[in-house]
Amino acid sequence: MTGMTGASVPSVKPNSDRGKPVKASTKDQAEGNFNKAAGKLKEIAGKLSMNPQPEAEGQDEKRAGKVQEKLGKIEKVLRK
Repeated sequence: MTGMTGASVPSVKPNSDRGKPVKASTKDQAEGNFNKAAGKLKEIAGKLSMNPQPEAEGQDEKRAGKVQEKLGKIEKVLRK
């Protein structure tokens, strides 16, 4: 056993969720979280550079992300 550490590697279960498509509600929630984070970064960049345009764009993007996340949550509840 030259070069082997003896660590076991977990096998992938054939019935795993790996090949299944992502639900629209989950995708909306993830994109909403991403947009909230990106908006927050733009808002901070605008404040640091004392430029009101990126700050306002960041606030708008953050709000849109919150709405998208809420829509994903509502859609998830309605599908149950």
